[in-house]
Amino acid sequence: MKYLHKVFVTLFLTVVLTSCSGGGSSSSQESFVSGDGSVTFVNPTDRIDAPVLAGMTLSGSNYTHVPGKVTVVNVWASWCSPCRAEIPTLIALSKKYNEVTFIGVLTRDMPPAAEAFARRFAIPYPTLIDDSVLLGFRDSLPANAIPSTAVIDRNGKVAGRILGEVTVASLSKLIERVSSE
Repeated sequence: MKYLHKVFVTLFLTVVLTSCSGGGSSSSQESFVSGDGSVTFVNPTDRIDAPVLAGMTLSGSNYTHVPGKVTVVNVWASWCSPCRAEIPTLIALSKKYNEVTFIGVLTRDMPPAAEAFARRFAIPYPTLIDDSVLLGFRDSLPANAIPSTAVIDRNGKVAGRILGEVTVASLSKLIERVSSE
């Protein structure tokens, strides 16, 4: 049964991620699967380890996440309309919850476009440019849409996810719920 679950999740993730491309060399606002803003919370006893969050960042430095703090991981692309819409919220919440680690994961994007986007909005947290990190979420709460945002607890386990654009209310509630554990 567990094998069939892994096969299904892997196939689903493959279909979703490959459907994000329009087939050409450029991306458009129409070429992604958008989430509906749904929030999933995982009870502490049912959580699975988050993947290792490490690699090269948009700024050209190496980054390695060290578990121990609640962590918000946002999957984004500069060409994605909901990603552009939610970035002010993410930046504001990263400043409000300064005890929480925020990390971006760039997916299906060109680093120069993403760098310009990050500079324009002055994103204050690192963004990993290796979207293979996303495969590490396949056994817990996969990033089935762009944007997707996962919340990892202090023990390094995936505690929740928002599929689609975050709101101040949805992400604050999830952060506070996991932080209070």
